[in-house]
Amino acid sequence: MTAQSSNDCAPRVVSMGCRLNTYEGEVMRAHARDAGIANAIIVNTCAVTKEAERQGMQALRKLRRENPGAHIIATGCAVQLNPARYAAMPEVDRVLGNEHKMKAESFRIEPGEKVLVSDIMTVRETAEHLVEGFDGRTRAFVQVQQGCDHRCTFCIIPFARGNNRSVPMGRIVQEVRGLVAAGYKEVVITGVDITGYGGDLPGTPSLGQMLRRLLMAVPELPRLRLSSLDPAEADEDLFGLIADEPRLMPHFHISAQAGDDMILKRMKRRHSRADVIAFCDRVRALRPDAVFGADLIAGFPTEDETMFQNSLALVDDAGLSMLHVFPYSIRQGTPAARMPQVNGAVIKERAGRLRAKGAEALARCLASQIGKHVSVLMEKDGRGHSEHYLPIDLGEADALAGSIVAAHIVGTADSRLTGRL
Repeated sequence: MTAQSSNDCAPRVVSMGCRLNTYEGEVMRAHARDAGIANAIIVNTCAVTKEAERQGMQALRKLRRENPGAHIIATGCAVQLNPARYAAMPEVDRVLGNEHKMKAESFRIEPGEKVLVSDIMTVRETAEHLVEGFDGRTRAFVQVQQGCDHRCTFCIIPFARGNNRSVPMGRIVQEVRGLVAAGYKEVVITGVDITGYGGDLPGTPSLGQMLRRLLMAVPELPRLRLSSLDPAEADEDLFGLIADEPRLMPHFHISAQAGDDMILKRMKRRHSRADVIAFCDRVRALRPDAVFGADLIAGFPTEDETMFQNSLALVDDAGLSMLHVFPYSIRQGTPAARMPQVNGAVIKERAGRLRAKGAEALARCLASQIGKHVSVLMEKDGRGHSEHYLPIDLGEADALAGSIVAAHIVGTADSRLTGRL
């Protein structure tokens, strides 16, 4: 490829799936820009479900049709799991595995070298990098760990991401300081399994210990938000922060996956139904205004109607307000793929019922906010998110994207809060 000026055909990144992909996308954008790859388009794929993989393939084909002269790079979890499939695509110029995509040298194109994918299970450290900003976003994402040491029976992601690898605390502090200096007022802590943070570091610091030190080291950071939490790994320092640190936002997303104990056991999860409820109850006692979200899978193998009803009831029993519902998807190579499967139509119907239940719970949560005053991180077109990560529309409010404003909630519309400054 030929070199380009820094302003000519700036690298474009399409990040699919999780927030960690969004973070990695900014690292890759900088690598491609610094390498001078002309007209680069990087597609960071997801493999959490078959549908996610299909969407990634579809995106690559569409991008090639719309950008015939672009240098298209395919990377991410789906690519890591099946590099030959993507290398065979005529739409793709280069294939990078999850280890190589975070290295600057991987973007220095060599003639005839199309595929760079290594054994992710042999990787022991996270790559050193600092992200300076996030294109078109008002909140920043900071990776604190990679990979996962657990082996849930439905999940293929550890084989795409490798085992747990934590980022040293000093590096996290350095990155957050830089982002705050660049104007970001909210940072989201992200990773594959953030509650597994620190087990591989000297002294084995916990997630809560790292967060406490981070907030002490960067007092100028207004808002800190957490991505998905495993209720089996929440540590005492984390609960202490929930109780006494107002800069830690009161929205907690739980990797629950199911609300039936037998299904949780067959998933090889380390928590029970009661543990999810106990986690929410304890957090709510410490932070009465806390709002909870959760990941839930519909139609896991062997799930019958009674088991499904337990998951449905978990929404009320734990007080969940925001659901991410996943119809069970077979991932070849996982133990769950060999279990007795639920009929596809039943899976779809159960996912629909879970989503409907989630919509009802969200509507109640939004209604409970009417009349309250909230702090809103503004995005664009007069919209933003409150401390509880509830979307809000402030109409024609004159507020800059990225600023934090005080707003009064006056109603709800289209699954959003409405308010005024």
